[in-house]
Amino acid sequence: MLIRLEDIPDKGLEIEEAEIPSVFAGDEADWVLGPVSVFLEREGPEVVLTGSFGARVHLTCSRCLEPFTLNLTDEVVGRFAPRPPARAEEAGLSTEDLDMAFYDAESIDLAAFFRAETLLDVPMKPLCRQGCRGLCPVCGANRNLTACPCETRAADPRLAPFRVLAERVVHQEK
Repeated sequence: MLIRLEDIPDKGLEIEEAEIPSVFAGDEADWVLGPVSVFLEREGPEVVLTGSFGARVHLTCSRCLEPFTLNLTDEVVGRFAPRPPARAEEAGLSTEDLDMAFYDAESIDLAAFFRAETLLDVPMKPLCRQGCRGLCPVCGANRNLTACPCETRAADPRLAPFRVLAERVVHQEK
């Protein structure tokens, strides 16, 4: 999804797309970007992007390990500037540079921008639903699908010395 700078008129460029299927690759190849509603505006050599986007991503629940689809939506603001020429000496980033994306060869790669924004929106521990009960730690059954008869807390063998000590204390008090 390359946008050439010469295609952005003085009044700005509005982009409205229902779905853009080929933005993601690799493990995210079945993810779909859309809807996208953004406005690109030139400010000298820089381009400012404002608007919103959505994405449909396929994830695995971190509790029950079942696959599910998550629909994301987010407001977005981006600033693009020409890539500075490479320097031999070490260069530092200023605070303003951290919010800036760079473009090469008079075109902006919006696919890379939306890919990064989508990855930032994906939760660190995705859940198939808010009340996901997860897997039984004893038998491994999916608690969302079956009622597991296992004791919910398996005894931790590392705590056995403390159990022995607690039993001695209880017996001494009697």
